[in-house]
Amino acid sequence: MIETNSKLIALYADGHHEEITIGELMHKGGAAGKIYRDASHPQSVAKIYHDIQKSETNRKKLEAMLLNRPNIPTITHENKEYIQIAWPTALLEDEQGYCVGYLMPEINTNEAISLDYLIQKAVRKKLGLSERYVDRVFAAYNITSVVAALHACGHYIVDLKPSNVSVYKKTMLVAMFDCDGFSISGENNARYPAEYVSEEYIYPEGMAQNCQDMGEEQDKFALAVIIFKLLNEGIHPFSGTPRKNEAMLSIQERIANYHYAYGIWPDTYQAPHPYSIHDYFDKTTMNMFERAFTKGNERPTALEWQNQLEYILKHLKQCKKDKNHAYFTSKGCGLCMIKDKFKMQMDSYKKQKEEPQTVRGMDVKKLATENIVQKKQNQEQIDKFLHYGYYAFLALFFTFFTFLYKILAPLHGLLQEIGIFAQLILIVLGVSGITMILNRLPQYFPQTKNQSLVSMLRIYAIICLIITFIALNGLSFDIFKLVQ
Repeated sequence: MIETNSKLIALYADGHHEEITIGELMHKGGAAGKIYRDASHPQSVAKIYHDIQKSETNRKKLEAMLLNRPNIPTITHENKEYIQIAWPTALLEDEQGYCVGYLMPEINTNEAISLDYLIQKAVRKKLGLSERYVDRVFAAYNITSVVAALHACGHYIVDLKPSNVSVYKKTMLVAMFDCDGFSISGENNARYPAEYVSEEYIYPEGMAQNCQDMGEEQDKFALAVIIFKLLNEGIHPFSGTPRKNEAMLSIQERIANYHYAYGIWPDTYQAPHPYSIHDYFDKTTMNMFERAFTKGNERPTALEWQNQLEYILKHLKQCKKDKNHAYFTSKGCGLCMIKDKFKMQMDSYKKQKEEPQTVRGMDVKKLATENIVQKKQNQEQIDKFLHYGYYAFLALFFTFFTFLYKILAPLHGLLQEIGIFAQLILIVLGVSGITMILNRLPQYFPQTKNQSLVSMLRIYAIICLIITFIALNGLSFDIFKLVQ
């Protein structure tokens, strides 16, 4: 069993070997093995496999990696070295001669973050990562340069996805781990395949294949997906807004059916994501995505993407409204567009929240139990008031017209002076006014909806008016003989 202070033999590509001492455990690792410090070489770490039964298979793959190393140099920036790939530097044997692991350069994981974190705006903000769009384009360029270097040697990553790629936070240079999981090209056309591949990044034709049979086409497709997500604020090229209310397809199912929503022709299944900026990409970039994601086209190679991203970096225009933004063409800044669009949608949503929600025209808040009880109590008080008000109105009405003669008696002289015909006109106007008041009574007193009652009140008022008219003018009832 290999553990701290174990002695192992390191075999190098040039044929020499040396004894090393395993240092402290750094990471329990994944399914393949654990990571230890190399006590003999401070800048190296050792990956020790869990399964010693695969010793011979592991040996052949590691030997092929040592003999066919890609040209991915360590980069020095501001007097600091950045190792871009943890490629094996020596295979490790135990005292029985079994291949138990390999040495590789140590990458400072505290300075590197998963590409997943860089893609998502909310995560970038939470972790304090760069918001500069040009940094994400530069990260895409660095990834393509690493993939292109691997492809130049005939190696393929296969399980290429953001969570399997890391970048340095300050420089956006690549930090690639677990290279022994790649598909490795050996001597005499030998191939040591990859063992894993992940959904949402599997190319359509690969749905019928095992990951052991996948190669450059898988990498070209997955690389294009990563670039699209980096350039388009984390949006997957096969995600979008379904056009119909039908069974929801997974991302991989959309890939299998070529449901690319951002191409030259609209997709039948889905429309583009509402916050996509793909329409603001330059024409060459859009054509390359078209080739990568639509059926019957030759996908761009990693080298083609590297050259295109280098061109983009040289020609990106600085946004004048936001220093973190940059844009491709004269169409303007797509990032500003989605920022404004998002703000408008949030303002609209806020306004909707402030407006009362109704059910059949009634404010939902008013449907709360306590509001219903309070409303019922208020209505009972109103009904009680109207009940007493109704009887008070009747008492006032009958009292007024019963004593109308007495009320108008002090005006006897004035009325005789204006004459009988003027008085008759006043009576007609009075009857009209009484009729108008009585017609409006049902709005205030529901009891007066009875038309018989209203008619009775009207007749009583008219009779009182006629009697008062006759009495004030000293007319005899013989006046009705004039009709004859």
